[in-house]
Amino acid sequence: MTIEQHMLSNHDALLNLNQQLFPDSILHEEDLAYRSFLNNHNHQCFIAKEQSNSIGFVHVSLRYDYVEGSDESPTAYLEAIYVSPENRGTGVATLLLAHAEAWALERGCTVLASDTELNNASGIQFHQSHGFKEANRIICYTKKLDTQS
Repeated sequence: MTIEQHMLSNHDALLNLNQQLFPDSILHEEDLAYRSFLNNHNHQCFIAKEQSNSIGFVHVSLRYDYVEGSDESPTAYLEAIYVSPENRGTGVATLLLAHAEAWALERGCTVLASDTELNNASGIQFHQSHGFKEANRIICYTKKLDTQS
């Protein structure tokens, strides 16, 4: 297995993996976002490959605004991590996470933060098994505003 940094030559593979993780996302918007990360020192993606098959990815960023549970700025943030179902349990996610952590350390970060949905049992288990400590639990709300008044 090899780990590659995101570049134009593997951009489509990254988009494909991202669509597997976020099937309701809009491909064109994701394409634009990930292209913008190519020249942005605050974002990095790594892609795991087994032979010529892309089997997982991680997206890590630097956040300068408030991050729940961190007093550091910037705080490295695990924006996304995904391994194809047939490759789970083989250490791919651990290797991707190690690359994200090394990238963050190279940028002077001492904290890596992340989040997952309250009902995502596998996400919670992943974070706990990789040394993340729960910082808080929240429920987010929205309210449509009456624009007719």
